[in-house]
Amino acid sequence: MDCKSTRIPYRQTGVFSKIVLDYIDQADTIKPFYSHPPSIQGIKKAIVERQGFVTKRKVLVEELKKQYESIDSTDKVKKNIESLLSENTFTITTAHQNNIFTGPLYFIYKIIHVLKLADSLKTSLPEYNFIPVFYIGSEDADLDELNHIHLGGEKLVWETSQKGAVGRMKVDKPLLKLITAMEGQLSVLAHGNEIINIIKAAYKEGVNIEQATFQFVNTLFGEYGLIILKPDNPLLKSQLVNVFKEDLLQQKASGIVEKSIEDLAAAKYKVQANPREINLFYLKDDRRDRIEMENGVWKVLNGNERFTQEELLKELELFPDRFSPNVILRGLYQEMILPNIVFIGGGGETAYWLQLKALFEYYKVPYPVLVLRNSFLLVEEKWKTLLSKLNISVEDSFFPEQELLNRLVIKESKNNTKINGTLSSVEELYDSFKEQAITIDATLEKHVESLKSKAIYRLLELEKKMLRAEKRKFADQLRQIQKFKSHLFPGNGLQERHENFTYYYAKYGNDFIKLLYDQSLTLEQEFAVLIQK
Repeated sequence: MDCKSTRIPYRQTGVFSKIVLDYIDQADTIKPFYSHPPSIQGIKKAIVERQGFVTKRKVLVEELKKQYESIDSTDKVKKNIESLLSENTFTITTAHQNNIFTGPLYFIYKIIHVLKLADSLKTSLPEYNFIPVFYIGSEDADLDELNHIHLGGEKLVWETSQKGAVGRMKVDKPLLKLITAMEGQLSVLAHGNEIINIIKAAYKEGVNIEQATFQFVNTLFGEYGLIILKPDNPLLKSQLVNVFKEDLLQQKASGIVEKSIEDLAAAKYKVQANPREINLFYLKDDRRDRIEMENGVWKVLNGNERFTQEELLKELELFPDRFSPNVILRGLYQEMILPNIVFIGGGGETAYWLQLKALFEYYKVPYPVLVLRNSFLLVEEKWKTLLSKLNISVEDSFFPEQELLNRLVIKESKNNTKINGTLSSVEELYDSFKEQAITIDATLEKHVESLKSKAIYRLLELEKKMLRAEKRKFADQLRQIQKFKSHLFPGNGLQERHENFTYYYAKYGNDFIKLLYDQSLTLEQEFAVLIQK
């Protein structure tokens, strides 16, 4: 896929929140909510701060080696795991839930961004080593969010009766049936059988979703040295026993984050994630349920478990893996077990991380540099041709379809849809009426102003009706606009939040990943459009 790349400021896309845009622009109002800016200087400061924090590197390396025992890993991955023992090695991390078959495109974009940034920093800061890490959010229990992909205009849904953390669910016959449906669509493309075989090798009946995701991602990115971390692990979680204990007994995190939320609200920012009094779930077998405390007893919702304080602390000591952090504590867990300096996340993730700085400060854990993940719009040749035919630029394609049609009509219509003359001349006319009326009776001024407002309003309404009437003559162009919008901006959203990457792999093979890597930005923070030549 030979492409030309162009970049668009995030503000110009019209699809990112104020808090994220202000973070990109380093607005003064957002500065109290992060530690270091997303720059080389910010990363240098993050390294110094991280060097003062003890990371249990040996435990991390030993657990990673165990996780990779059952899988073929590349020499580069093995070397990267070993290098984590060095105090001069730091991680660049992204995280995501284990959506089946990676879910939306941005799952892949996140990973490629950590690969590119880690490689770039090795050149910029050669005195250090940087390792790309993908942290699997396998404890997420929101199956409705993770159980489907969009492929070829169709939503393919995994209909399973399994419950609890999705990462612990097993590949079953309904999921295998979904793979067969994908095969029917993808096998006709040049590399379709290749990607289907990769999927089949990972998603085997009886294998849990976490492990299937682990193998699938490793097959795609092992050659780049990506380390995949499965955090659903008792030894890794044991490092957070004191944090978990304090959350269970004293609910410290909720109060700290609530204060940050108040401060963000005062700065006119919307909240992304709200804390609970207890920010832990009880994770056992096929269940992941909230923990609540009532009258000195801790109970698991939707379950029969009840704990006194003594019983709860014993359970935490013996089985730390049964305690699963929610979004408020997950980042803290990640940063305590990894020698991490940069976290790459999407708009929503960046927004909720900006709520957490005070929590990190309370626990004296280094707060990472936040980098908004790369965004791409993939414009294949047929869509480039259609945009050219409609005389619509790629930058303008982000506008809503009705606005695009309005612009097209105004630009190409043989009839003038604007009122002849200007409204200013109408205003001047009524101003002269007003002057004349005032000389007769000063109380007539407001009456003339009212007449002017009504006249201008009715003329604007006439102009709208003229435009609507003219737009009906452009029905074919509207259909063409709707056609490219439905593909490039499905559901009036971004392509990357909807489409699955397997179509592009099936069409272009591993070259698709190489293209994204080559075109991936590092710290530039701009929206990239890839237009097929």
